Amino acid sequence: MAKKKATQSFEESLLELQTLVERMESGNLSLEESLSDFEKGIRLTRECQQSLTDAEQKVQMLVEKDNKLETIPFDVDDK
Repeated sequence: MAKKKATQSFEESLLELQTLVERMESGNLSLEESLSDFEKGIRLTRECQQSLTDAEQKVQMLVEKDNKLETIPFDVDDK
């Protein structure tokens, strides 16, 4: 059975996306390399967007209770 790839942090994904963009903008890639990098970039963009959506939901779950901010646990797996 194949192992699942460990999920990258938002920052790692964003850095990798930036590196891909710089490689593609260099103009030194073959068509196949460009398409491969583009596909990977789309995947990374979606992962980053999901991370931002999850973070936004966590922030929205802040509630005020007895004049104190309290976080309500948010489980990403409950979606």
